[in-house]
Amino acid sequence: MLDTGMVPVFYHQDAEIAKKVVSACYEGGVRAFEFTNRGDFAQEVFGALSKYVTEACPGLALGIGSIVDAPTAALYLQLGADFVVGPSFNPEVAKVCNRRLIPYTPGCGSVSEIGFAQEAGCDLCKIFPAGSVGGPSFVSNLKAPMPWSLIMATGAVEPTEDNLSAWFRAGVACVGMGSKLFPKEAIAAGDWQAIRSLCENTLALIRKYQKK
Repeated sequence: MLDTGMVPVFYHQDAEIAKKVVSACYEGGVRAFEFTNRGDFAQEVFGALSKYVTEACPGLALGIGSIVDAPTAALYLQLGADFVVGPSFNPEVAKVCNRRLIPYTPGCGSVSEIGFAQEAGCDLCKIFPAGSVGGPSFVSNLKAPMPWSLIMATGAVEPTEDNLSAWFRAGVACVGMGSKLFPKEAIAAGDWQAIRSLCENTLALIRKYQKK
């Protein structure tokens, strides 16, 4: 997540389509991918995807997103999740993940929430929804008194140079990106090359502005 600087965020109820999307992202250079727990039987899709990634995408970290409680986190850890992401911070989820040495990236909307999450062992915190909590200026203002903070911005992130340069210049460690990477028309048409190209171009922009 920190190395490549981007985590695609995606959900689809069809496991075969999910596999095609993950493969396209992987071929485009993605090495951390977040599948979201957003639909009925999402755990079944994730289980199939996890097995597929193990065989077809070596070196890819497959995480689960939209996790709000500890039992759900535990379920996905059993299915092979490499990291857990949530829209909010739940200390009980942190305990479950810490016990298994699995990274937990909670959603935070204030400096205090980020501080509490860091105390609970969350190395990487997600500001969410990033555009609503202050955008890049929130990140730069946070990093002034807390420069050790590792921040992922999700929401209001777009695969354009103006947008990505603003986030990375502000000090984010990585970004999460959903619908902008996965145009509905590309999914509907099975245009996996379009998704691969979007990932390649976005990662190239991120490398240009990453602070390492």
